[in-house]
Parts: sequence; structure tokens; C-alpha cells
Amino acid sequence: MKSFFKTVLATMVGMILFSILACFIGIMCVVGMVASSSSTKNVKDNSVLVLNLSGSLEERCETSVMDKFKGTAGNIIGLDDILNAIKKAEENENIKGIYIEAGMFVPNSYASLQAIRRALTDFKKTGKWIIAYGDTYTQGTYYLASVADKIYLNPQGQIDWHGVAAQTFYLKDLMAKFGVKMQLAKVGAYKSAPEIFTADKMSDPNREQMTAYINGIWENVCKDVASSRKISVDSLNAYADNLITFDATENYKKYKLVDGLLYTDEVKKEVKKLLKIDEDERINQLSIADMENVKGKKHKGEEIAIYYAYGDIVDGDAQGMLSDGHVIDAQTVCKDIERLMNDDDVKAVVLRVNSGGGSAYASEQIWHQIEMLKRKKPVVVSMGGAAASGGYYISCIANWIVAEPTTLTGSIGIFGMFPDMSGLLTEKLGVKFDEVKTNKHGTFGTNARPFSSEEMAYLEKYIDRGYKLFRSRVAMGRKMSEDDVEKIAQGHVWLGQDALKHKLVDQLGGLDDAVKKAAQLAKLDEYYTYSYPAVKGWWEQLTAEMAGGNYLDEQMTMFLGEYYKTFMLLKTMNRQNAIQARLPFNISVK
Repeated sequence: MKSFFKTVLATMVGMILFSILACFIGIMCVVGMVASSSSTKNVKDNSVLVLNLSGSLEERCETSVMDKFKGTAGNIIGLDDILNAIKKAEENENIKGIYIEAGMFVPNSYASLQAIRRALTDFKKTGKWIIAYGDTYTQGTYYLASVADKIYLNPQGQIDWHGVAAQTFYLKDLMAKFGVKMQLAKVGAYKSAPEIFTADKMSDPNREQMTAYINGIWENVCKDVASSRKISVDSLNAYADNLITFDATENYKKYKLVDGLLYTDEVKKEVKKLLKIDEDERINQLSIADMENVKGKKHKGEEIAIYYAYGDIVDGDAQGMLSDGHVIDAQTVCKDIERLMNDDDVKAVVLRVNSGGGSAYASEQIWHQIEMLKRKKPVVVSMGGAAASGGYYISCIANWIVAEPTTLTGSIGIFGMFPDMSGLLTEKLGVKFDEVKTNKHGTFGTNARPFSSEEMAYLEKYIDRGYKLFRSRVAMGRKMSEDDVEKIAQGHVWLGQDALKHKLVDQLGGLDDAVKKAAQLAKLDEYYTYSYPAVKGWWEQLTAEMAGGNYLDEQMTMFLGEYYKTFMLLKTMNRQNAIQARLPFNISVK
């Protein structure tokens, strides 16, 4: 018996020691990865920047050290990383060109694609070359590749060219099967976000605005491709209508969409010719990740802060609608902005906004903090794929607003949604309720019944006050009368190019244009930029990963695809602020 306990004890001690050793080795591996990823990258002469367009595009890449450890880091590409890589490549004399390798690329918006394409155009203006190659080009990757000097396609490849469509779905009948319906109070004929729960098809105003903005996006795409490839817009529309995706590859050359049909090894020969090196020599390649550690052009002078605000606007991180996505937490953002306001080293702030909105209350808190910031130093907003509803709310007070031509903005309106669970509880589940109360509205908000008409009238007045406050904030920020704001409000979504005509924005362009304007307003001759909030350190990332939940979220995202957001919306409905200033909950622009 004694020997048995000795064996068990020895085994336990061995397991504990093994676990400690494994943990130590794992931590050392992570530390080694962090150290290697932060070391300065030297650029060899005659190098090429490789833009591997595979995975999904986000405003900023929040890949953790554990993602790198697991080998899943390449699935997400940050727009900021791509733009910085292209800019550094433009400034570095050792980098001679860019090689675009098209893959299954999922952009977060056409506005982001416009920003990348403009950066590539600026790169070409320096006299450097761009080559693009793909086995298959999605419509988004072809839009980017069209700026290249030469576009090559695999002889058995495809080009997906089909036009733009916006699609949404409706849950009213699904919810009815469970005895649940949504009670709605809103202001704005074009405020279509609640329709997913209260209708079974698009309303006429929503159909009107969606038709306008997808046509506007497609016009921009066709105009840019037509200019680069010397193809008429009519021809590009004909290609889309004839679904040339399934055409013989030889036809793509006839259509002037590509310059040649080559295999991978043949494309390498073309790149080597441009580099003027022998066929047996290796190409010096740099990836987007490599460029993070390449020293950029030295900038002297004063600091301009770039503050990234993207995702749903929420009252607190716990109320985030989508647990896996980045959010604009009003409590955190207000503290961050206050610190920038009190930092004497920061001379101006560029607020980079990419948000379809969210909580109206949270939007008002952020608006107030930005208004306080504006009193001390210039504030310029750079709009990404969307800066609409709550996203526009927090933007409108800035000194200057810059938007992409295809940014979705405006949507000045709010709504309140209140689920009525009484059908589920009383009819489906057989729950019975009884009550006593001291006052007429003592049971307001109970799950036992829907709101009465009188209670809904009170709610509608409350929502209307919120709308008037939103409208007054826009009028104040944009120096317009409330009557003029009302003409373009009512929840109407505008493309950036149309918002410019309606004075909702001041300029069309990207983040660089916003930075230049901030420097001008701050009267700075020399300046540099610094991004906020700072990326989390490796220890914070590691502890967050250990908190759990991420793996399940990843698997659910893969399984449900575009429906994951709606699933999470239903799951977390009880944690959302009922009063919302936001774009539709789920809209897919393809």
C-alpha cells in the first residue's frame, strides 16, 4: 500500500513539474515571438512589397500574440496596416514595386477599398510599378488590382464581376412563431433599422435610399476601373449583366480586364524582369507584417493624435451588441478624449470614425466630450466605411469632416424598440400573471402584457425629444438652422459624395487629408502622428485570451457566417440600450 501511494505521489509531482515546464516553455515562446515581431526590419535593395489580399479587412487589426501562436493571425488585415505599409514602401528607395496577390478577400466596406486604391495610385505617382496576379479575383480585389500597371490571371482563373447589391432579411414572422413581437417608437421616415423586427420587406423610403447608395457605390467602382483600364462604363455594366464570371479566361483579355494569362512561375519571371535580376535569383519580398517593423520617414515637429473609434456605440463594454467585435464604449472613449484634451503635447486630434451608431445616450456623452476637446484644440473627423446615425452624432461637432465618396453617413434619427414577450410567456408557455399596484402605471414595462396606447404615447414623446436633441447637435456643429437639418434628416442615409452637397461633410478624401487639415487648423508646419488607443501589450492580450470565450465565438462566426451578427443581436437583446441611433442591424452590401 505504501509503495502504491509513493507511485501516485510521484506521478502527481511529475505531472505538476511537467505542467510548470510546459507553461514556462509556452511563455518563452510567446516572449520570443513578441521580441522578434518588434525588432527593426532592414530593407534590402531591389525589394518588393507583397500585398497578400486574403482574409477579412477591418479598421484596425487586433490580432493577439495567441493568434500568432495558433497560426490564425493572417485571417484579419487592418486597413491602417495596409495604408502604412504602402506609404512606407512609397517613401523607401529600396522598395521598387508592389506585387498584389489576389485571394478570397472580404473588405469591410467599399470606402476602405477606395482608401487603399488611392494609396496605390499615390505609390504609382512616384514612378514605381505595381503588378497584380490572382487565381481568382473577387469584385473587391479586382477593383484594387485595376490600378496596377499589369494585371495577370491564372489561365484557369476567374474574375467575379456582377455589380453591387444590398440585401437584408426580416425576423418578424420568425419571432411570431415564438410569441414575441417588437413594439416600436421612432422618428424618421427613412429610419429603417427597426424594420428587421417589425416588417417583412423594405419600406418605400428605405428602398429609395438603399437604391441610391448602391448605385452611387457602383458608379464609383466603374468610374475608377474605366479610367485605369481604358474601358467604357457601358462595357463594364454589360460585363456585369452578362455575368462574365463564368466566361472563358481568354475573353477577359479581349475585354481588356487583364493583360495576360500566366501561371505563378511565369508571373515571377515578369517581376524579375522589372527588378532586372536573373531568373535564378531570389526576389527580396516584404509582407504587410514585415512593414510594421520597417522604419518610416522621420517626422519632426508637434504631435497630431489619431483616435480610432469604430464598432457599435455602447454605454459600457458589457452592453456591446456583438461580444466578439470592437465597440465604442462611451465610458472608455470619454476618458481617452479627456486625456488627449489635457495633453499639452497633442496639438490637434483626428477622430477616425467607422460606426453605424448604437446607443443614443452613449452618443450624446461622446458628443459632449468632443465638444469640450474642440474648445482647446482642433478636431477633424475622418470617416471610414460608415459614420452614420450615432456615428454621425459623435462626428458633427468637429471643426472639419472628411469622408470617402462611398462612406455611409447621415441617418439623423433615433428609435426605441421594446420586445413584447407576453405571447411567449402566456400563450406558448402557459405562464399566468396577477398584480396589485398603487398607481396607474405601476406595472409599466412588465412582461405580462404589451404597452398600452397611452404608454406608447409617452414613449414616442421621449423618443421625439431625443430626436430634437440630435437635430440640434447637428445644427450647432454644422452651423445650419434646424429647419435646414430637418430637410436632410428623418433618418436618411447619404453617401459621402451626396453628404458633401448637403453640407453634412466638408471634404472628400481619406485619413491623410484629415491629418493635413488638422495640421492646417493647428497652424503646424512640421508634425507627426500617433495612434490611439494604443495596442494592448502582449501580457494584456494573453490574459484576455485566457479569460475564454474567443474560441467559441470564432467557431460560431465560421458556422453562421453573415447571420452571426443577427444571432448575437437576439442573444444579447436584453443587454442593449432600448433607445438607439443606428443604421440597420444587418445589411449586406455585395
